[in-house]
Amino acid sequence: MSTLKRAPRPCGTWFWDLEDFAPAGLDSALVTASRMAEVLLKQDLLLPQQLEYGWFVYGSGGINIRTTLALTVPLSDASLPDRVRASRPVGFSDAEVDDLYVTGPGHWLDAVGESHREPRLVELSVSPAPVGLSAELAVYHDIWAWFDFSGRPHPDVHRRNAPRLAAALKDLNELFGVDGEPGEPTIFGAAAKLGVATPEPYDDGLGPDVTDSL
Repeated sequence: MSTLKRAPRPCGTWFWDLEDFAPAGLDSALVTASRMAEVLLKQDLLLPQQLEYGWFVYGSGGINIRTTLALTVPLSDASLPDRVRASRPVGFSDAEVDDLYVTGPGHWLDAVGESHREPRLVELSVSPAPVGLSAELAVYHDIWAWFDFSGRPHPDVHRRNAPRLAAALKDLNELFGVDGEPGEPTIFGAAAKLGVATPEPYDDGLGPDVTDSL
């Protein structure tokens, strides 16, 4: 059972334009997702278990159907692109795969260093869009930040988790040869180059209390 509060919007996102890294398309997107997942697994942030993706039709847009596919083979398996295509919704023979989300649990460390398994600790997505390959990483928990969601500092939690996220982002930047672009801030946090930014504390040393918005 999860013991972490999860924000409904990200605490931080990072976007990579991969047009010069790999060609667009489903096969390329799955290979890229596999390489990203390897980086995240090295920090114990994501154990891939499922693929989630929507569908769209050229000239018409999304068809409001979402597919979940259990990963019974590795993301790098040569049979996976055909398995994804075989899940195309009946009645939409010309539908194409939209953004691919790789989901699964990761582990975070509490203030005393005990490890806990958490579903969707990080979210990894890769877009196979014909205009060019792109990828995004998003986090939704306060363990990456200096303040928790109630605005209280939790330096021991931050110290045990933020460096792991920073290491993963650094490795992803090196993999792609380009730095991830921090996404738009939300009330739950703002991305910096290698982690979640620390807001200016109030006079009492506390940060923003966003618990009413969780």
